[in-house]
Amino acid sequence: MAVTQLENIKNCVLQGQMINKQEALIISKAPLEELGAVANDIRAHFCGNAFDICTIINGKSSRCSEDCKYCAQSSFYQTQLKEYPLLDTETIVEQARYNEERGVLRYSIVTSGKRLSAIELDQICASIRTIRQQTNIAVCVSLGLLNEEQFRQLKEAGVSRIHNNLETSLSFFPNICTTHSHADKIAVIRAAQKAGLNVCSGGIMGLGETVEDRIDMVMTIRAMGIRSIPVNMLNPIPGTPLATYPQLTNEDMCRIIAVFRFLVPNASIRLAGGRGLLPDKGRQCFLSGANAAISGDMLTTSGISIEEDMKMLAELGYKAVLWNE
Repeated sequence: MAVTQLENIKNCVLQGQMINKQEALIISKAPLEELGAVANDIRAHFCGNAFDICTIINGKSSRCSEDCKYCAQSSFYQTQLKEYPLLDTETIVEQARYNEERGVLRYSIVTSGKRLSAIELDQICASIRTIRQQTNIAVCVSLGLLNEEQFRQLKEAGVSRIHNNLETSLSFFPNICTTHSHADKIAVIRAAQKAGLNVCSGGIMGLGETVEDRIDMVMTIRAMGIRSIPVNMLNPIPGTPLATYPQLTNEDMCRIIAVFRFLVPNASIRLAGGRGLLPDKGRQCFLSGANAAISGDMLTTSGISIEEDMKMLAELGYKAVLWNE
């Protein structure tokens, strides 16, 4: 594809136009170096040097009733998993303070399972209130398929954002999970938005989906007004159905990130799970349109230290800020 065609689509985006699926498919085939450079220009135009870095804590690790085929915590598969109940307030708050002291501005509590019980939700809310009393860090949660009333309870406790990944496109979703649906995910996101919460939603790349599936997923997210989009790379876990799937390359991820930047130019496009598998830990993706990341350890896999990430961001000219809050 000629550079001029890519530049024409870029100019449309810079003028505030939302590109369509066909245009996204066209740019997905552009030479990678040019595609990444143009996507980075779009990122700089809409987001400047803002970089939204967050951390997560695995607040509850247990066998889950859902059959998500990538997940080490699913009760359907035989995997190596350290199990424990919901963490106590002291542990959750201590980790929040640790992250804030290292310059992290957003902290997310993630729990396994389809949803928390009422007792567990009360306990989480108590932990969140303590975090908000003792720190200035923003709190995000990923607690499963909750309803609007439960989201209002979380907002009152001090949560500003919820995370709920679509994971993939509507058409491909049944290949990844059958115990809940894509529509269930959408309903949860809508309930959180009705409760007045910001939403973070993205997916996992490398599940066997097509380029079209990836574009469809982001266009659905865009249509819901979501501007925080985590992009996970499948980390094949032994014992899961996807254990033997090939790992995506650095080039694959840079291309995915660049196309997503064209689709949602003002978003926090966040490198998330699997980033540690990349040889450069995401550096080239941060020059191809990405402007956010999850730092530290993931849920069941190790990640990249906050200190390493902060050093990289400084070298790339980024500044840690709360973006799309």
